[in-house]
Amino acid sequence: MKQNMPNIELAKLMFLGMIWGASFMLMRISVVEFGVWAMVEIRALLATLVLLPFVIYKKQIKDMLRYWQPITVIGLTNTAIPFCLFGYGSIHLPAALTSLLNGTAPLFGALLAWLWLRDRISHLAKLGFLCGFVGVYLLSYDALSFQGVSLLPVFACLGATFCYGWAICYMKKHLQGVKPLAIAMGSQAVSALVLLPLVLLYPPAVLPSIEAWTAVLLLAAVCTGVAYILYFDLIMKVGPGKALYVGYLVPLFGLIWGAMLLNEVITPIMIVGGSVILFGIALTSGLIGSKKIT
Repeated sequence: MKQNMPNIELAKLMFLGMIWGASFMLMRISVVEFGVWAMVEIRALLATLVLLPFVIYKKQIKDMLRYWQPITVIGLTNTAIPFCLFGYGSIHLPAALTSLLNGTAPLFGALLAWLWLRDRISHLAKLGFLCGFVGVYLLSYDALSFQGVSLLPVFACLGATFCYGWAICYMKKHLQGVKPLAIAMGSQAVSALVLLPLVLLYPPAVLPSIEAWTAVLLLAAVCTGVAYILYFDLIMKVGPGKALYVGYLVPLFGLIWGAMLLNEVITPIMIVGGSVILFGIALTSGLIGSKKIT
């Protein structure tokens, strides 16, 4: 049996959860003034610059160039498209709610791995899928109480998490053995390149404020660049299975940041729906029960 996670790695995991939990708050602050295209462009471009020295130091440029085709696919499906979808969702939904919806990504990843990659799945994991979608239904009901009009922002966030799940499966199928920082930087660079024409066509409608600039810079440098470095360091130190536990912390910190800094109201349905989603993730990941998706 493997030993418990060392305290230093546990601290890194908690810190990463705090960082990624804050990203939804920062998106909500910055997207209103920058617009979706410019916000995601700045985020991807600056993250590329943050990651570049580490990729050079680790001598992973060759991997990035050699596998440019699948990395391009990852850049679209794991960065450009989902970042834009979450940006749109952040305009209309509280940061706390978008962070909870982000928790469905592992569910989509497990479901697609079962359907596409033919991974085996336990009965408890199937129950986890059901719990996840029940949780989404509860959050959708709550979103309607806020907006009273459309579920489109919720579906946009779910589209983003579907992309994350699809990208995980694609990486498992086409990028096994490729250095992770090469994938991370390459995907950010592709995203920045693809979105540049849209930014030129649709620049921000207003001159962004200092607050918006601060939010987008933190989103890019810390929540994307530094976060990827931490995440891949955890993968190397404790393994991908334990590193994925950060998915349980992101919604929690998303709720905390939204309530503390944006004065968002945390409703009972949000708490119940988020808890049901996390319970579903625990079932599909094997954290609860003896069988796991393999």
